Amino acid sequence: MSATPTGFLTRRGDRDCVSWQRTFDSPIDDVWAAITESERLARWIGTWTGDPADGFVMFTMTAEGEDVPEARFDIAECDRPHLLRVETVDDFGAWYLTLELTEGGGVTTLTMSQVIDEITAVENTGPGWEYYLDRLVTAEIGGDVAGIDWDDYYPAQREHYVGLAETLEPDIRERLDPTP
Repeated sequence: MSATPTGFLTRRGDRDCVSWQRTFDSPIDDVWAAITESERLARWIGTWTGDPADGFVMFTMTAEGEDVPEARFDIAECDRPHLLRVETVDDFGAWYLTLELTEGGGVTTLTMSQVIDEITAVENTGPGWEYYLDRLVTAEIGGDVAGIDWDDYYPAQREHYVGLAETLEPDIRERLDPTP
């Protein structure tokens, strides 16, 4: 769906992030449901179990094969239907995700941001989020998410994200080791 990478760099406080936007011809409450309700998430990325009132859920990705372990996702902030921040640490690293929704003129815009915790991961996570966000859009228009091919995203979009990471690398090094 997204042959051209759309990720761009942003800042959240003092943290560098990669962000993506997708638009939907749907009310904000409908898009909120697509990113928060387990049954709706199952259509494009995975499912969760538990009670969000406990401050966390157990999330399992369903598009990654059969043997994917569930991961605890802590709910850092939730302001329905505008903002969801979740955090997890798993075998693949730390994930600090922010999903923001705005609505105007009958269109809802989702902006998703991931804090860059490890600069070398950007080249893989960037195409990964492009893939999953395009699956979300496809699911929401009633399309077949199985028709979205991972090979169209990686390695095809890798260089875009390597380029983003390279623009941050000197700045990150300076912040980690300020000695000249």
